[in-house]
Amino acid sequence: MQNLTPFHVAVPVHNLDECRTFYRDVLGCKEGRSADQWVDFNFFGHQFVIHYKPMSQESTHTNPVDGKNVPVPHYGVVLPWDVFQTFSKELIAKGIDFVIEPYIRFKGEPGEQATMFFLDPAGNALEFKAFRDMEQLFTK
Repeated sequence: MQNLTPFHVAVPVHNLDECRTFYRDVLGCKEGRSADQWVDFNFFGHQFVIHYKPMSQESTHTNPVDGKNVPVPHYGVVLPWDVFQTFSKELIAKGIDFVIEPYIRFKGEPGEQATMFFLDPAGNALEFKAFRDMEQLFTK
């Protein structure tokens, strides 16, 4: 498998201070540079920036996957299996309100993966997942 380089993503938030606290204190992301309208974080090795944007009245869209309503759009990262297990337990202990609680997809099959979805304080959907075998990340 090819080594992946870090990506950069910027997301809108209508409550910069509340989201800053969430990403830093709840998710454990190290804070980087910031200004009055934005804050960047080390999001599991990737550059992640929250930018202030007035609240939108747009409702959340979902698509059915495995009988669950997956929020669209969403973003997140693929973690090593053991890191996912520890991280999901920490989030449960912190009282995260999951959109989709941690569960295993394709158990015992190619592409077996753990996944979970939750929202940040601005309503942005996050997905964290892990593959039992990272070589199967793009297996059909």
